[in-house]
Amino acid sequence: MTQALKIAFVGGGNMAAALIAGLAGKLTAGSNIHVIDPHAPALEKLNTQFGVTTAAAADDALRAADVIVLAVKPQSMREVAAQLLSFLDVAKAPLVLTIAAGIRSVDLARWLGDYPAIVRCMPNTPALIGMGITGMVASGGVSAAQRAQADAILAAVGTTVWLDNEEKIDPVTAISGSGPAYVFYFIEAMQEAARELGLSDEQGTQLAIATFTGAAQLAANSSEPASVLRERVTSKGGTTYAALTSMEESGVKAAIVKGIKAAAARGRELGEELGNT
Repeated sequence: MTQALKIAFVGGGNMAAALIAGLAGKLTAGSNIHVIDPHAPALEKLNTQFGVTTAAAADDALRAADVIVLAVKPQSMREVAAQLLSFLDVAKAPLVLTIAAGIRSVDLARWLGDYPAIVRCMPNTPALIGMGITGMVASGGVSAAQRAQADAILAAVGTTVWLDNEEKIDPVTAISGSGPAYVFYFIEAMQEAARELGLSDEQGTQLAIATFTGAAQLAANSSEPASVLRERVTSKGGTTYAALTSMEESGVKAAIVKGIKAAAARGRELGEELGNT
């Protein structure tokens, strides 16, 4: 990787901004990053913070890009692809990264005129603080050098996990892409319980967040499975045992597994719906 790598972002929202923050001045110079978005305030902010160049619509800067990152909503992807067609050189085939949920590589390739070099990525929102994790899968036309470029770009905001089959992207979306929402949901429940047990909102928030942060770090630093770590906190007949027994009787674990499977199924459905439009 060199400071000369030219990257174009189509879409300048939160995830694009997180990636740019991890890239500008590190993987490549801010002036080598071009952002296309119709929302002028977002472009102005990115230009001020990172020195990127900007445009309100697809322009000739795309022709010079080594990597094009599609950071738009899934429902907008086909329209965006149509706007990019005249700026893509299939012979040169710059790497295209897509971070849109549900959009299959085969459909994006078709919309881009049978485009060969696509890496489909599923990052998550902790990328905003450099602690994300991204599932990635490359299409057959991606070279080893382009795969390395893709890895470096997403590694700028966290960990990367490469998959050997695009069908696994939907489970990744369900587990880690949507996963932060599950964590926030559980934190909300802990905060509500704290409130009902007489603690202040501030105390409940502090206790819940610190517990999640510490437990996750403990799991990350341990070679033992989560089940063993859980057992070590659980004395039969004790307070933790009472809580976990109640949760198990209420089917909490089964409900979580069912919910994650529903998210994966929705990812597949989204791909079918958007791919057939």
